[in-house]
Amino acid sequence: MALTEIRFDSQVLDLSLGVNMILPEHPESWKEPPAVLYLLHGLSDDHTIWSRRTSIERYAYDYNLAIVMPDAYKSFYCDMSHGMDYWTFLSQELPMLIKRWFRVSEAPQETFVAGLSMGGYGAIKLALGNPGQYAAAALSGSLDIASHIHDEWNDSRMRTFEAVFDSLDKVPGSVNDLISTVRNLPSVPDTDFYVCVGTEDYLYQDSVSFRDAARRAGLRLTYEEDEGAHEWSFWDRYIQRVLEWLPIDKRERPPR
Repeated sequence: MALTEIRFDSQVLDLSLGVNMILPEHPESWKEPPAVLYLLHGLSDDHTIWSRRTSIERYAYDYNLAIVMPDAYKSFYCDMSHGMDYWTFLSQELPMLIKRWFRVSEAPQETFVAGLSMGGYGAIKLALGNPGQYAAAALSGSLDIASHIHDEWNDSRMRTFEAVFDSLDKVPGSVNDLISTVRNLPSVPDTDFYVCVGTEDYLYQDSVSFRDAARRAGLRLTYEEDEGAHEWSFWDRYIQRVLEWLPIDKRERPPR
């Protein structure tokens, strides 16, 4: 696999930012353009974290798969109330640029999104907001933000929530409330979802609540839980499960 960092100016964000990408080293040897996985970071991380904390590059070797890892700061992948439009960047500008710059598949059935914690929230929100365009996976996702409005948070976390949502009190029933979105879906989307969480994770109940809402709504959901906390040892193990879950076959390895 080839690992590269792209630095570019986002017109949507009016900001220079980084995106890491993992690409098949010999794309010309594949019969078809590689599928695309947008892999999202958590609240305290950036676009480099998946490569620094896991062996994602090695795990992806057997798949005809390009992995796009963007930087989204502490945005929850939303158009922020007091900040920049990261939802528009993620859902519109970034996919357009990736397809323009790289030979990757444009087929919805070969376009995926996954993420951990805040990134899990972004992944599920992206799939729900674009029915049929992404299969989505959340690892220890912040999937029920509305349930945390009365939790005690430190000043830094509260400032983040205020910047993104204006106030946590405004999340319930809004477009930023994933549980409410699932409950009010006009129809069952043609979308596959995967959710995993550690049983000792402080966000464990978020995944359970999403699982229950998804099942009541008839969503195609694969749900797994295992021993583990909100930490990289769990995510390194389960990103391999995500790759196995993706509806793409392992390929014959290209010649070296």
